[in-house]
Amino acid sequence: MAQEVDGTHGTTVLSVVIPMYNEEEALPALVNRLRPVLDGLGAGYEVVAVDDGSRDRTAELLAAFRLGWPELRVIGLRRNSGHQAALTAGLDRAAGAYVVSLDADCQDPPEKIPEMLALARGQGLDVVYGVRADRSSDSAFKRWTAGGYYRLLRRLAGPSVPAHAGDFRLLSRAAVDALKALPDQQRVYRLLVPWLGFPSGQVRYERELRSAGRTKYPLGRMILLAADSITGFSAAPLRLATWLGGGAFVVCLGLLVYTFTGYALGHTVPGWTSLLTAVVFIGAVQLVCVGLLGEYVARIYTAVQNRPSYYVAHDTADGAGDGAEDSTGEQSPAPRSVPRSRTRAEP
Repeated sequence: MAQEVDGTHGTTVLSVVIPMYNEEEALPALVNRLRPVLDGLGAGYEVVAVDDGSRDRTAELLAAFRLGWPELRVIGLRRNSGHQAALTAGLDRAAGAYVVSLDADCQDPPEKIPEMLALARGQGLDVVYGVRADRSSDSAFKRWTAGGYYRLLRRLAGPSVPAHAGDFRLLSRAAVDALKALPDQQRVYRLLVPWLGFPSGQVRYERELRSAGRTKYPLGRMILLAADSITGFSAAPLRLATWLGGGAFVVCLGLLVYTFTGYALGHTVPGWTSLLTAVVFIGAVQLVCVGLLGEYVARIYTAVQNRPSYYVAHDTADGAGDGAEDSTGEQSPAPRSVPRSRTRAEP
């Protein structure tokens, strides 16, 4: 059950975690929309902006906004570690009794945050999902692929995965602590959070156009996310490899019967077509099976390496300033990054 603010978290009722990578064009619109919403809550809050190794002026703009917005907290990662790793960094360091994760592009409206907080408090929920009621702003191809992705996840991970719910969600302190305790290496929060089984609710909204800049989730990135989702939460691909192997064996038996039948009937014309087909088919099945096994072996390999998923270069809440060093330096305390293996970086 969700917990209200206690002595552990002081007066910070809400933390808003925002992973950012090259978002200099979207930042002004985000601040203009987010700050009035949070100021109107009448409760203590912090905005945890996680700069995921941006190469543009994102860090510079965040430092400028901090001058007039003391609730803005900036965590800078030493390198681009990927969206889910940056989100992990924010969740690990967020201090609020409730934590909202939000993207910087304003496609998920910040104006829904008070509704999510009120729903969690009013019904004692630990998780409130932002569910997209309308994706008309997306292309037809994006809507089709997204629909297939969520149908596949619900089939593999169970009906607890809400359809069309991304990374816009509210979590209670209990849910955040449970996530931090999980040993998962490559994290996909849109599957991990439902798997926890905490009481949950939904807030529906219409997905908007990106305020500025370009998407950080192109097709290639979405394919990698889908691969991580499937291999991280289901052994179905391995079972598929077994079924493919069984199917190939049946086909080979059929070809064997065909060969003996032809020999018995005196049809000794060389069957190069059937032979070539059999070789290509069996070779393709073997390559698919080896590739599926390789995906799982790769996950085992990264788990054995046990590398941190991110390194914090600076955190303005540590009091060392924006130029503080990470755990290898001497200016700031060691980063509180959790020892998890590296996730795929943004393209």
